[in-house]
Amino acid sequence: MTADGTRGTDGTSGTGSPTSTTGTRREQLGQILRFGLVGGVNTGTFFGIYLLLHPWMPYFAAYTLAFLLSMVGSFFMNTYFTYRTRPTWKKFALFPLTNVTNYVIQSVGLYALVTWAGMDTRIAPLVAAVVAIPFTFLLSRKILVPGAARAAAGQDPATTGQDPAHSSSTL
Repeated sequence: MTADGTRGTDGTSGTGSPTSTTGTRREQLGQILRFGLVGGVNTGTFFGIYLLLHPWMPYFAAYTLAFLLSMVGSFFMNTYFTYRTRPTWKKFALFPLTNVTNYVIQSVGLYALVTWAGMDTRIAPLVAAVVAIPFTFLLSRKILVPGAARAAAGQDPATTGQDPAHSSSTL
């Protein structure tokens, strides 16, 4: 990055060394740690909503509604805090794909834990959520960080001709 925090015009950091949109290993570790923190806050929010709704509706309906409500908060926390990127309508439209995967993994886990393992319906969602964490991180990073997939494959967006800060209308 240059002194003002932008990429050099030649796709480098301004020092002649190539950069990637995912940054250094230290930045990636920071993303993982922030993702974990956001996940904890989001899980707490989800679980609180779930427990509030649980007495008033069937457990699976409470789970689904809590999941949907916490998804919007998760999007904004992950864009602003975890990946430090701008939220856009395109990202907002794609973000549910990560949550669909998460929802399927958690739903199957919830059903299996409650039905087959006899786990308490108040605890089973937390256990199912833990299993989904690695999948959610990888998918959300791919959607919310422009060029993350190319950088992970060793391709620099600057050399592929794509603008890593691609812009859709921001939210």
